Amino acid sequence: MLALGFLSIGCVPIRQYMGRRGGSEGGPKSSEKAKTEYESPDDYKNADKDAWKDQMEGIASWYGEDFNGRLTASGEVYDMYKFTAAHKTLPLGTVVKVTNLDNGKTVEVKVNDRGPYVKGRIIDLSRTAGRAIDIRGAGTSRVKLEVVRWPNESH
Repeated sequence: MLALGFLSIGCVPIRQYMGRRGGSEGGPKSSEKAKTEYESPDDYKNADKDAWKDQMEGIASWYGEDFNGRLTASGEVYDMYKFTAAHKTLPLGTVVKVTNLDNGKTVEVKVNDRGPYVKGRIIDLSRTAGRAIDIRGAGTSRVKLEVVRWPNESH
């Protein structure tokens, strides 16, 4: 029974954590918690090439201290001070330009993790990247993603 428990833990993505998130270090208010819907990471494991688009629009959020120092899906240690992000389907190592559609600010980030699994969100930015485009206060923002470089392209 104990061995079965350890095996099932190994199947969960490393950063799959539903604690404090979504744009403020204090987490969502209790009224927001009831409205939050999560998606299963399994829905994105076998995404085909059509899931990878050169441009996408949607809602971005950010993640910070709760994950700092933990392993990401790429095997890198998450550093909330670097310009990185989590995306459900883009290949790890892809560099994307993120434009905040509310204020026009942009930042380039490297996808090194999977997520976000909150329904309706397309990217989770590192704390520093979120700060760069001014979404930290609001927690989320409408953004446009543009692929700058795919992982197999040279710098």
